[in-house]
Amino acid sequence: MLMQYSRWCHSISVACLTIALCQSARAQFVENAPEPASRLGGSLILHGGGKLDQRVRDTFVELAGGDRAKLVIIPSAAGQIDGEEELLKNWKSYTVASINVLHADSRDMSESDAILQTLQAATGVWINGGDQERLEALYVGNRFEQELLKVVERGGIVGGSSAGAAIASQVMISRGEQKQGFDLLPEAIVDQHFVARQRESRLLKILEKNPTKIGVGIDEDTALVVRGRRAFVLGSSSVDIFLAATPRSPLQKKTLRQGDFVDWVALHRTVLARHAPPFPPSPAPTPHVPNGTLFIVGGGGVPAGLLEQFIEKSGGADAPIVYIPCLEEDDASRDRFDMVLRRAGAKNVTKLHTKDRNKANSDATFLAPLREATGIWFGGGRQWNFVDSYQNTEAHRLMLAVLERGGAIGGSSAGASIQGDYMPRGDPLGNLNIIAPGYESGLGFLCGVGIDQHFAQRNRFKDMTSLIQTYPQLLGIGIDESTALIVQGHMGEVVGEGNVSFYDSHSDAWKAAHSASEESSDSSDATNSEQTSVQRDFVSVPAGGRFDLKERKVLPQTP
Repeated sequence: MLMQYSRWCHSISVACLTIALCQSARAQFVENAPEPASRLGGSLILHGGGKLDQRVRDTFVELAGGDRAKLVIIPSAAGQIDGEEELLKNWKSYTVASINVLHADSRDMSESDAILQTLQAATGVWINGGDQERLEALYVGNRFEQELLKVVERGGIVGGSSAGAAIASQVMISRGEQKQGFDLLPEAIVDQHFVARQRESRLLKILEKNPTKIGVGIDEDTALVVRGRRAFVLGSSSVDIFLAATPRSPLQKKTLRQGDFVDWVALHRTVLARHAPPFPPSPAPTPHVPNGTLFIVGGGGVPAGLLEQFIEKSGGADAPIVYIPCLEEDDASRDRFDMVLRRAGAKNVTKLHTKDRNKANSDATFLAPLREATGIWFGGGRQWNFVDSYQNTEAHRLMLAVLERGGAIGGSSAGASIQGDYMPRGDPLGNLNIIAPGYESGLGFLCGVGIDQHFAQRNRFKDMTSLIQTYPQLLGIGIDESTALIVQGHMGEVVGEGNVSFYDSHSDAWKAAHSASEESSDSSDATNSEQTSVQRDFVSVPAGGRFDLKERKVLPQTP
């Protein structure tokens, strides 16, 4: 829902939660932590002024519903209102259900039944350019704005050019000063005519006063389209994205052009993370599970007998077990792993899934199975979905409580990576980057580690090297498919068909490999380079092996 965005405008990151959880042997939950943004229910089009490209109009009408669209055009920023025919001449070529011009001469009139009813029926609202302070005086902060927000909440679209774009952000710039705009995109500050009128310095001045916002400079003849959680560019010029400088991070600027896109939610999470305490913390907490058992599976098939062992550690066949699938969509009917758990002998399995953080935080019916659970299994998919749905909600606290009372938590693939406090491959746009700003913190069942999966099968060895080079305080854990690491206390046991690889920047294997690598980089001896390139900077533990996560060493196999 749209309004969920506004509750994420805090100066600390959700990474703070997992830091706090992992600094104590008894997991703690941080009250009043920031609420992550969710995707827009509908769409926004923010046009920087100048020529309104046909592609922008076409996209607006399409997202408003095409031939079923009910369009509203608001010309109020212009002051002098031309006749209706002139205002609609560029829109009349579209076949739509209806099109209306809406203008209020006064603030009282903007809240009239006729105007509010027009907005209530609209699927697309376009705000023309002019003076955004006129729009502010007429429409901001009253019932008109409430109904405008609801257009997007119910899946419609709001767009605007020049002043109509600038007023979309709650912090609005007018004549170089900070004013109040609509709450359509509260995590942003939008400036228009950006390159054409050389407005970078004025945007950065306002961004410096609001450093947890995203600065968005949109040039003429160009639009930023925000749909769901994605933002992409249409037009002939550019959109500049700015993240304010922090004590440990410089000002960041990214220029987007036609066809470029970003994940808007990840971008804002990155802003908040830049203002939070460093994550992962250094030194890292010792990996330790004081109560309960973790079953961490590298994807592919689950090792034979593992689910039966998970059920046993959860309390036996009658134990209350919760299965949590990893899905981007709301419908979980296609995920049937709960049936796999039943076939393994679990008689009391509940499947829980939501994309609504409000539900995960306060819905008593939804949360009830977690309050009683002694076992939880997380499914495979893209692990950022777990973060979006559950991180730092009441559901997350109840998950941690399962371990506190001696239960079991398991998961495969994404359900493995989410168990560490550091979460590799969290980028919503793809799983190739092992480090994803904004999505680096997991659910923190095992602290001081980063867990990757499908490890040997997808040749992810160099990726883990890169992660540990960036965060040498972490213990890197790479788990092959059809393989699991079972953790109790600070001991990990490997079971299954493959290996578990451990990366420790203080280990002899790491030091030898990287010392040899440095020597080879100074040498012109090709043969020597080939030899050092195959040296391993990790230890690999096969099935039956054990690893001490606290001492970071392989233990002798028991007879």
